[in-house]
Amino acid sequence: MAMRPIATVTLAAGKGTRMKSELHKVLHPIAGRPMLEHLLDAAAQLSPERNVVVVGSGRKQLEARLGGRATIAVQEPQMGTGHAVLQARAALEGFDGDVLILYGDVPFVSVKTMRAMIDRLRAADAPAVVVLAFEPEDSLQYGRVIAKGDRILKMVEHKDASAAERECRLCNSGLMAVRSADLFALLGRVGNSNSQGEYYLVDIVNLANEDGRHSAVVVTDDPDEVAGINSRAELAEAEARWQQRRRLAAMADGATLIAPETVWFAWDTQLGRDVLVEPNVFFGPGVSVADNVTIRAFCHIEGATLASGVEVGPYARLRPGAVLEEGSKIGNFVEMKKARLGKGAKANHLTYLGDADVGAGANIGAGTITCNYDGYFKYRTVIGERAFIGSNSSLIAPVTIGADAIVAAGSAVSRDVAEGELRMVRAEQLVKPGWADRFHDAMKKRKKDAGKG
Repeated sequence: MAMRPIATVTLAAGKGTRMKSELHKVLHPIAGRPMLEHLLDAAAQLSPERNVVVVGSGRKQLEARLGGRATIAVQEPQMGTGHAVLQARAALEGFDGDVLILYGDVPFVSVKTMRAMIDRLRAADAPAVVVLAFEPEDSLQYGRVIAKGDRILKMVEHKDASAAERECRLCNSGLMAVRSADLFALLGRVGNSNSQGEYYLVDIVNLANEDGRHSAVVVTDDPDEVAGINSRAELAEAEARWQQRRRLAAMADGATLIAPETVWFAWDTQLGRDVLVEPNVFFGPGVSVADNVTIRAFCHIEGATLASGVEVGPYARLRPGAVLEEGSKIGNFVEMKKARLGKGAKANHLTYLGDADVGAGANIGAGTITCNYDGYFKYRTVIGERAFIGSNSSLIAPVTIGADAIVAAGSAVSRDVAEGELRMVRAEQLVKPGWADRFHDAMKKRKKDAGKG
């Protein structure tokens, strides 16, 4: 096979009106990542020389998100898929290789399938076009691929198909692989004499047939990988399919999910072996979990790193920048943000640790908070190794608590505490004997008198 360079052209010019959103359709997330980026990440494994994304409205949103990872081509007005691909001509000027045509709202095409299309295009019989087809349970309004073996006899849109052609179960996914020289030569001849008055990309196959050349079909064995997403309901269905596969993969890799259907992963969640995940746990992007970690029920974890032997929850929230070192423990209703919990350290109940460094073996009592924000700036709290922070303490940053120091329960600490020191910051307690009894008697009499009126 000739090893020609590869380019991708991803169509994302649809208005996405069924989404009813100001956000561009292909930027709606699945597993915490825009659907377009799922697709481009898979395509990147083919090492394409060029990437082009064809847009209509929402160009600024896509440019901001892609940050130069693809050339943006604009289709305005939208006059069909063939017209859309034609807009990539300038971006592919001087490119001589294979072009993979993808769709931004079809995000889960596998690398294996993409390679199969390219390999078929490079085969010895040199097909003019390779089309990816699938066989859904219900062919609905899909265009049909009329083929004999893997050679395509005809491509036809559903609206233009005859009754006999609609009986064919081989449907067009829209994805194609074409040599760059063939692609634009054929597109230049596509007309719009059809029921929609549009320039159909599929017509390049029919034009190649008229020229005496042949085109080939590659059939995916997984129709879900070419399922398009056009509405919020379809977005939810795609999320559900992705999550189900990820859960199965996590368990196959050695994690225990007690109630798999209640655990939600992000696209980049990393779980080690012998990790136990209890019900109703949500992973946002950027989470890395080492071996032998226990995550109890109803935790929300995002942007966090958990070392071996860590225990989290139940009902804990780990926000971006949370780092739990080996054997440390976060208990119920504890929140961490940009904070490190040292080896073997514990914060078991009702605590907020923000912008903090907690040393190994330290114990953070219930109700403790690091007061890290003054309304304008954030400040750090440093707690030394083996320090003991009593319950209901406020550590007013910036502040350092030394190793082996003790902060007495109920203290509001605003100055550094030296190593081994006890710091108690409380108002003097007043004792008034009999005051409560007199108060109750007076209030009972007042209530009784009020009732008489």
